[in-house]
This record gives sequence, C-alpha cells and structure tokens, in this order.
Amino acid sequence: MTVPWLVGGDINVIWDEEEKFGGLPVSLIEVDDFRHCINTYNLTDLGFKGSIFTWWNGRLEEDSIFKRLDRCFGNHELQQTFPGLEVTHLSKIGSDHCPMLLKCDIETPPIKKSFRFLNFWTKHETFKDVVKENWNVDFSANHFCIFNYKLKKLKKALSTWSRATYGDIF
Repeated sequence: MTVPWLVGGDINVIWDEEEKFGGLPVSLIEVDDFRHCINTYNLTDLGFKGSIFTWWNGRLEEDSIFKRLDRCFGNHELQQTFPGLEVTHLSKIGSDHCPMLLKCDIETPPIKKSFRFLNFWTKHETFKDVVKENWNVDFSANHFCIFNYKLKKLKKALSTWSRATYGDIF
C-alpha cells in the first residue's frame, strides 16, 4: 500500500519555458531532469490559483526575471485522501518568493436529499397516523408560520417513517 505524499516548497527549477520571464534562455536539460524526477515518483503538480510567477529577482525593467519556483506535488493517494486540495500563490511580502497557501478540506458539505412525496405512501395502514401525529402544533402564531412549521415537521416525520417502513431505497 502506498501512503499519501506531499512534496512542496522552493523547488528552484521550472517545469517548462512558460514559467519563466526574462533572463537567459531556459536550460532544457534542467527541465528534463526535473520532469524525470517527478514522473519517476508518480507525482502530479497540484496546480494553483493566483499569479503563475512565485519568484522575482527584484530588478526592474529589462533586468527583471520572474519564475514559478514554488509548487506543490502530490501522489494519487494524497489526491484521493484530500480531493479538495487547493494551492494558492499569495502576494509577495518581505521575500523574493510568494508564500503558498495549501487548503486541504476533508469535510465536504453533506448532500441534502430533496424531499419527495410518494403517492403509494397513502395506501400504507400507518400513513394517516403519522400525518395526524405531526400536523398538530402547540403554539400560536401567524397562520403562514404555523402552516410552514407543520409542513417542515411532517416532512421530517414522513422521511423518518419512510426509511423505517420501506428502507433507505429512495
């Protein structure tokens, strides 16, 4: 079994020519060595939000060089464990590199099933009892508020009753 891998930080080499602006031409030998290493370990670039360039040499105009030197890689197991991985390149402050924010939410919002009234429920011998028990309210309020409350209460009761009576098939 393979464990999740995360490799990230200042890698100091670019993946392709589009990740560099300015300076000397890109060394394709360096790029090929980097790609070979990443592919050997079955890692995948996790992508990013924000600017493509994460490093700047601090010089102006024609002497400026920008590169994407900072990145995060993960293996298949990492991406399966954390399907919502998200890398953001933040604004550069106090360094020649942009900090990276790695968000790895493992909590996914619960899928809320919509309520469906099924006509065959009405033929079940206990259906009317469930409705009668859950249609009563013991407070006074605006008629629309009471009606809304009754519908919500009945919806919850019928959902629970349906699961208990027919199973979780709907």
